[in-house]
Amino acid sequence: MALQSLRRGDNPAQMAAVQVIADLDADVLLLTGIDYDLQGKTLAALESRLAEAGVPYPYRMPLRPNTGVATGLDLDGNGIFGEPRDAQGYGRWVGEGGMAVLSKLPIDDKNIRDFSGFLWGDLPGTLMPPDTPRTQLLSTTGAYEVPILLPNGESLRLLAYYASPPIFDGPEDRNGRRNHDESAFWLHLLAGDLPFKPPKPPFVILGQSNLDPADGAGRKDAIAALLHHAALQDPKPRSTSMRHDPGQTGDPALDTALYPKIGGLRVEVILPSKDMRVSAAGVEWPPDSDPGAASLATASRHHPVWLDLLP
Repeated sequence: MALQSLRRGDNPAQMAAVQVIADLDADVLLLTGIDYDLQGKTLAALESRLAEAGVPYPYRMPLRPNTGVATGLDLDGNGIFGEPRDAQGYGRWVGEGGMAVLSKLPIDDKNIRDFSGFLWGDLPGTLMPPDTPRTQLLSTTGAYEVPILLPNGESLRLLAYYASPPIFDGPEDRNGRRNHDESAFWLHLLAGDLPFKPPKPPFVILGQSNLDPADGAGRKDAIAALLHHAALQDPKPRSTSMRHDPGQTGDPALDTALYPKIGGLRVEVILPSKDMRVSAAGVEWPPDSDPGAASLATASRHHPVWLDLLP
């Protein structure tokens, strides 16, 4: 999201996103694809728009991404340095398309854990191509643990990530391998075989996995393992869109995004730890006849995925 157009309020997609978020009225919200700036001005401008819409978020946390961070290398091998694909994560500038948390509950910012600096080659069983520079980070955008302080005094830990799409590469399948390993990171974190302590329950793994477990391109093993992990539960949030995708094997009601040449895919996940009680779950994707469908379509190809959790 561009700061100036948010302030002006003249970008239809941004203003539709404001309406969608306001209608959703979530207590805690993870945003992906929002630009990062050091002073958090873009996120503050979005929150100001939401407050005008009657849904203020007093607590917010922009999460510094790897997008646009220069490597000084020609990672795509085209002989040109400093292009978006040569950065740690694709980005035309530092911070393009990052992540952020908006919350009505306090964020324990002193205990946030940032895993975004973890080297790809240090992941156990990494699929990193052998010619990848040793300095390559695993996270395309980022991986974070963000504790939310609950009214009962406990913390709910958001394990947030935004993975690379498994396409836009060559026969080496660099992006497909990286996408797989960005989900595999959480498997290893839960197993305790990384240089970080496993998260203490309750927690939720959530974000844009950029990989459908049934349809589309990509290596499915890691995302399938997450969806079926013994420490997690998959509430299988469903939409009411009544869509059909001929030729696809996955349940279209589980899709979270619509791609013109591909169809619907489930590329967002929200997986609470096993100890949590889920009362409802869904994908905000109504039939086209619904009054809110137009705003959702204008805001993004991605649709909000939500959970209601019991205390």
